[in-house]
Amino acid sequence: MVTDPIGDFLTRIRNAQARKYDEVVLPSTRMIADICKILKAEGFILNYEIIEKSPQNELKVKLKYVNEIPAIRELVRVSKPGVRKYVGYRDIKPIMNGLGVAIYSTPNGVVKGEDAYKNKVGGEYICYIY
Repeated sequence: MVTDPIGDFLTRIRNAQARKYDEVVLPSTRMIADICKILKAEGFILNYEIIEKSPQNELKVKLKYVNEIPAIRELVRVSKPGVRKYVGYRDIKPIMNGLGVAIYSTPNGVVKGEDAYKNKVGGEYICYIY
């Protein structure tokens, strides 16, 4: 039983890229699907798809490589189940001078840091990627 599905998702991506896998399959949740949507829009992964299964859906993520180097250099989980980190919109800063993406869970849904700042809404700081 996984107590932190988002942390498990990030770890599976890191491990799959270390082994140069083309894709990784993991249990799907709505928040993880929203994170994948942001990763695809920002160009960190090639694609993802939700596979309907019972008792739980699965998520297949196709990883992206550039000249056999992973597109994702680092995935860091900020807010953990034991220690949640909440950030107001004034405290949202760019990651790696705009090269990375911070992901927040806000009242408007799961959004990247840039969008949360523009909409002047803070929330739980889930992770950052570059």
